[in-house]
Amino acid sequence: MSFCLTGSAAVAFMSYNTMENLLKPDFFNTSKDTVKTMMSTVISATLPKTTNTKLTKPVNFTLKHIRFDPSGSLFCVYWNISEWIVDGCSVLKTNSSCTVCSCDHLSTFALIMQTSRHDSLMELLNLVCVIVGLVFFSLALLTFALCQWSPGVNNVARINICISLLLAHLLFLIIITVSHGLQVLCAVISGLLHFLFLSGFVWMFIEAVLLFICVKNLSQLSSINRAVLSREFLCVIGYVVALVVVAVSVVMDPNGYGSEMCWIKIDKGFISSFLGPVCMILTSNTILFIKIVITLNSTLKNLNSDVSQIKQTKIMVFKTLAQFVVLGCSWILGFFTNGSKVLEILFLIVNSQQGTFIFLIYCVFNNEVRQQYRKFFRCLCSGQKQH
Repeated sequence: MSFCLTGSAAVAFMSYNTMENLLKPDFFNTSKDTVKTMMSTVISATLPKTTNTKLTKPVNFTLKHIRFDPSGSLFCVYWNISEWIVDGCSVLKTNSSCTVCSCDHLSTFALIMQTSRHDSLMELLNLVCVIVGLVFFSLALLTFALCQWSPGVNNVARINICISLLLAHLLFLIIITVSHGLQVLCAVISGLLHFLFLSGFVWMFIEAVLLFICVKNLSQLSSINRAVLSREFLCVIGYVVALVVVAVSVVMDPNGYGSEMCWIKIDKGFISSFLGPVCMILTSNTILFIKIVITLNSTLKNLNSDVSQIKQTKIMVFKTLAQFVVLGCSWILGFFTNGSKVLEILFLIVNSQQGTFIFLIYCVFNNEVRQQYRKFFRCLCSGQKQH
């Protein structure tokens, strides 16, 4: 190695702006069939006046990303005759804009990202599920708005769950169709999705609390209904909590939104601004759901042999079990989908159909609503016959 009198050595770095078109990322051979993307320009590092490329200590260098925020696995690679390889190189740290590589020799380097190949069937299933979910969210909202409900029925949480998730589904359609590559639009959409999903989960928690109070049949219900469970108070809780979380997240890291998939960036722990509140709500809703089932079970044991009462209770049990999805508890599956295609498909289908379950439980299986449906269709048919 060529040292100067002070004991240091000069290293020359050269950057090639279009070399990635020749030394393509597809020359990076891996055991898995993945999509390879060049994430940096190709650079070379050499020691002048020597042919020795081995180093006594690893050299660290930073490569700036030339593409969108990375969403796959990053590899620091070097060119070896006819292919990119990783021997002697590793990723020290990375963020949304650059990656620090460490290599034990000098060569021609680059940064390559590996991502799983897009599954066209899964993308089609995702699109179909989102559209079906949109249809049933819309039907549920129309039913809540147009049908007459008993004075004791409180649909405020269900209506707002439908509104939040309906808008989130619409944004997903925008992501699928037009938003890729538009960084500003992606950042705005990811921020809106953050707010809508959080507000949806907060409303699921409110629905769980209301259902628990209903099942327990608390004597204080009539007295606290106006003061604590008023529609205005619930709306403040349902939307302000989510708005505060998103506002704090924006202040803490304004660049935390707008990943390649138009979602929250996962670096620097920013994703915890979503997963933290969601995990707390899922835990609370699961506990409330278990308590509701236990309460109903004890109620069943204390029933007399009144057939109609037993029938009504069975309907209530069925609706409570279906609430597992409505309350968002099935989102827990998302923590176990890694590596399991079956769980991934189940998670996609079940959680995209919360509107379907809401429509079935509170509209189709509601006798009063069914009677209003029949009346509406009879009027519609008679009107057509007159014409």
